[in-house]
Amino acid sequence: MTTKTATHSHRQSAVHGQSTETKSRNAGGDGKVVVKSYTSPTLVLLAYDWPAGDDHEDFLGFAIQRTPGFDGAESSWLPNRIGFNGPEPDQSDFPSNEAPIQKFYWWDARIDTKDRGHSFTYRVIPVTGQSSSLKLSDAQAAEIVVTVPNVEEQGITSHFNRAVVSSQAFSKQFPNISTPAQQKAARAWLANGMEQAVPQFLDRAAGKDIEGAIYHLTDDIWIIPSFLNYGGAVSLAYNHTGKDHTSDAAIKKLEDAGRPANLFAPRTHASIMHDKFLVRVGAADHAEAVLTGSANFTSEGLSAQANVLHAFESPQLAKLYLDRKRLLDSDPGLSATQKDEEGWSDEMKVGDATIRVFFPPEGKATRVSIDTIVEAVKAAKHSVLLCAFDPTDMDLLDAVFAASDAGLMMLALVNRVPSGQPKGDPSRGDVAAKIAILDRAEKSDEIVGFGAFNAGAAPTDFAPERVLWPGESPKIMVRVHHKFVVIDAEGENPVVFTGSANFSGNSLHSNDENLLQITQCPRIAGMYMAEFLRLYEHYRARIKSDKEPKTFKLTPNSAWSKKYFTPGAPETKARQAMAGT
Repeated sequence: MTTKTATHSHRQSAVHGQSTETKSRNAGGDGKVVVKSYTSPTLVLLAYDWPAGDDHEDFLGFAIQRTPGFDGAESSWLPNRIGFNGPEPDQSDFPSNEAPIQKFYWWDARIDTKDRGHSFTYRVIPVTGQSSSLKLSDAQAAEIVVTVPNVEEQGITSHFNRAVVSSQAFSKQFPNISTPAQQKAARAWLANGMEQAVPQFLDRAAGKDIEGAIYHLTDDIWIIPSFLNYGGAVSLAYNHTGKDHTSDAAIKKLEDAGRPANLFAPRTHASIMHDKFLVRVGAADHAEAVLTGSANFTSEGLSAQANVLHAFESPQLAKLYLDRKRLLDSDPGLSATQKDEEGWSDEMKVGDATIRVFFPPEGKATRVSIDTIVEAVKAAKHSVLLCAFDPTDMDLLDAVFAASDAGLMMLALVNRVPSGQPKGDPSRGDVAAKIAILDRAEKSDEIVGFGAFNAGAAPTDFAPERVLWPGESPKIMVRVHHKFVVIDAEGENPVVFTGSANFSGNSLHSNDENLLQITQCPRIAGMYMAEFLRLYEHYRARIKSDKEPKTFKLTPNSAWSKKYFTPGAPETKARQAMAGT
């Protein structure tokens, strides 16, 4: 049995967006609960540990109390959808003091816009006893004060969307999305504020020039109207490779509205021009800020596909993106962009982060950008998170899976895990990657994909969940569109890699891409940790619905917790790494 307890205390003061523990009380020592927080502007993820829990055969989970509570209440219990007899038939929630949470991390997703910048106290209490007679062990509890970060802090704006079409919350919020008005409201809910990223970037520009490179531009709800109404010049390089002319209609709208055609440059010579960024350009051709991320400038990219967008108030970083955009304006050949690739930029301070950028494609004989990620993964001390649409670089996958084999917490989320043995030549990188992902997923749920869920798999007393958006093709739908790797997010020296590149051969050698490395910023790493776990657990639960009984119930004894105390198990590694024990 595991009886070792944490011996360190947590004394950090509350800071906006603090990714680690803030004013944690009763943390560590004497077998008490240890708790840490990871926050984004839209949710609070709590990671906690009760090392003494393995000694209690009647350990039933945790009750978590929030002060102030929901809807003006003095305090509230974080909810649980599942009770000891299963869900409520009306899909309502249980308070966690009546239906304890049988996990070692949980999130408060009831964070509203008005809550940003405000502090909440969370009390995490072990629950023992019997299902009919619960005992809340207040003497073993821990408290933590958490300040919800604002969307913009330290000159860095961060937007993560909800992107959970297949969810109870979405089904309950939008039982019908057949009309255009209903679909617009549903997309705004899914976008979670990301729909305002471009309009707000343009508002701040206040008539200054905007230049950008855009893979797909089709969103006629928020982005195209913002460009049409913008008072300054807009100059865009846009993807026009092969038969992909997706953005042509939007460019024509801008030209028909009177914007000069010579400000729009079709990109024809890469495999694809996969960038998605805008630069604000001030007086004397001075770059001021850049907006960039994984989200395509499409309605689905902002809403139904999981994505991130950052804006950086950094002339130094913005100039690098502006120079790249102007290179693309001339539509150079692939060999020319490979030759012009200059490697990683110098490091620069942007607010509280240290950042550098890389602009693929690289030449066929080099792989500096992705090998930097591989080496960082190999140097991980605690954890590795991979979240990517379709990663096919085997060196990266080998390093990520080796981190797990070495005892580190490793979790991965992809758009699809293959449903059967992949076809094709296994010596090809993309086929080998699919085989490796399938093999790993069959052995462990450390790696999951949304694609295993189907609408008919909703458990008893759960509302039916959508898989498709109206009119969406199941063959090409995307739900996990992120492209990031986060290393040691719970430590003092986390590393985040994020951008447009899909960690594939094409993104390395054939596409126009951009890749950011963010270091020395636990605040941003904590955001990625929180948002990753929200999606990872969301889809893992839906995959399990095909493997487990159709009625989900809480376990009436400590059996639920045994996997969290099994040496080497993914759950054990996550429990210890995230809570810092």
